[in-house]
Amino acid sequence: MGIRVAVAGASGYAGGELLRLVAGHPEFDLVAATAHSQAGHRVDAVHPQLTGLDLVLGQTDPATLADADLVFLALPHGESAALASQLPAEVRIVDLGADHRLADPYAWAQYYGGTHAGQWTYGLPELPGQRELIAGSTRVANTGCYAAAITLALAPLIADGAASPADVVVVAASGTSGAGRAAKPHLLASEVLGDLSPYRVGTHQHVPEIKQASGATGLSFTPVLAPMPRGILATVTAVPARGVDPQQVLAQAYADAPFVHVLPEGRWPHTAATLGSNSCHLQATVDVDSGRLIVLSALDNLGKGAAGQAVQNANLMLGLPETTGLSIWGVSP
Repeated sequence: MGIRVAVAGASGYAGGELLRLVAGHPEFDLVAATAHSQAGHRVDAVHPQLTGLDLVLGQTDPATLADADLVFLALPHGESAALASQLPAEVRIVDLGADHRLADPYAWAQYYGGTHAGQWTYGLPELPGQRELIAGSTRVANTGCYAAAITLALAPLIADGAASPADVVVVAASGTSGAGRAAKPHLLASEVLGDLSPYRVGTHQHVPEIKQASGATGLSFTPVLAPMPRGILATVTAVPARGVDPQQVLAQAYADAPFVHVLPEGRWPHTAATLGSNSCHLQATVDVDSGRLIVLSALDNLGKGAAGQAVQNANLMLGLPETTGLSIWGVSP
């Protein structure tokens, strides 16, 4: 019998990716998967890619989840806190929602609304000292997908003093799975294909999380919806604070990080190279005209941006090697 694992919110895209990773994990035993409107349906009827996974989606309630050793919460923002509060203290939880990421109640109210549920250990292992904090925690807040891509590109430069935290500009394109699985007119194929469209310009909810995690104090963030199912490509620029090679700073910061790859000079990140993996690809340079530091960051928003990162955190919480059950390499074409 392995480590007993349950997934709440298993009918969504992140939930489906969690089921795939948990079912293939050598130390995990998937004992429950829950949903709301899809409860009572077989998993492979909701996620055809998981054909052969003999499991029926149950109701999302504490009784269904309480017998697990570890629970992943892949619920809409604002729904995790109430459920988590009803689970036994000894059950380890990784929350893929935003409920427990922010330290500042005002930032939560401004960007999400409602009652602030408090902060859990932040689930980005590559930040300095964070692996140890995650390993010692029973409650971990997984990163947002944009936050993972941007923080990995930016945090080492600010921590090193190479980049000013006060003037960071980001433009990032994401695949449509980042918007969730609910039917929405603007996500129809006829609306998305052949188009790039900005959204939540100047108001995106990941801004306070990125500032909190990266050390940035001023951030302009423009997200763009791209005509692809999954993936994020972020262009992060900042004013240099001293004369250093940003690529060397990143390479030193991630020398021992199995899932963060600073690419050789001349190779630029692109989303397809990270598809299906838990990796983030980075490349950095200095703009010859403005002198700004530029970092390109690519990852799979359902992998390192969601489910893969959640499994990486769970591995650390359970005393397992953080790479267990996760792929460093992507799938191509």
